[in-house]
Amino acid sequence: MTPVIVLTLKVGLVSTALTLPVAFALAFALARGRFPGKLLLDGVVHLPLVVPPVVTGWVLLMLFAPAGPLGRLLALGGTTVLFRWTGGAIAAGVMALPLMVRAIRLSLEAVDRRLEEAAQTLGAERARVFRTVTLPLSLPGVLAGAMLGFARGIGEFGATITFVSSVPGETETLPLAIYAALQRPGGEAMAWRLAAASVALSLAALLASELLAQSYHGRQGGRAHVL
Repeated sequence: MTPVIVLTLKVGLVSTALTLPVAFALAFALARGRFPGKLLLDGVVHLPLVVPPVVTGWVLLMLFAPAGPLGRLLALGGTTVLFRWTGGAIAAGVMALPLMVRAIRLSLEAVDRRLEEAAQTLGAERARVFRTVTLPLSLPGVLAGAMLGFARGIGEFGATITFVSSVPGETETLPLAIYAALQRPGGEAMAWRLAAASVALSLAALLASELLAQSYHGRQGGRAHVL
């Protein structure tokens, strides 16, 4: 069971790390941007939440297959993500993206724009305003988005099994291992242990998100009190 947990953590952490910058950029564009097609972009970003995960996995398979556009690019470098844990991380990241974007977007929209305008009035450039005002104030949403994305990533099943299949030791994360255990006679005991591990990891991620947010708000409140 330990190798499955280690692989699940690796897939979850890598998918979160790779998806977080993309999620922040999309959230910032949707929260602050005004451009044609914004509504369409919003819909596309949230599609993985509403379409069956199998559809998302099939689309990824078509994109990364040897004849697919992204698969051909990877083939130029002599690599592929099919039937590998890296493909599982991609599937997990795509499925977690909408949750991460939503959490970060709500946090960005809650930032008081008057604080940013005041900083600009005092001569701060936009990059400095973003670094010293916008990003710190939206940090709780970023942290929450990261933790939600991690929890969603380690629980991903449908898109992963469709995209990279279930290969023991390579792509078989906890959800896939639970499914495999249930297909074997007498595998219920192993399925229970794997399910308990999955619940524990997801619960730990959610609790960590809440604790980080509370810690951040506590520090911010302390600074405000000192000022």
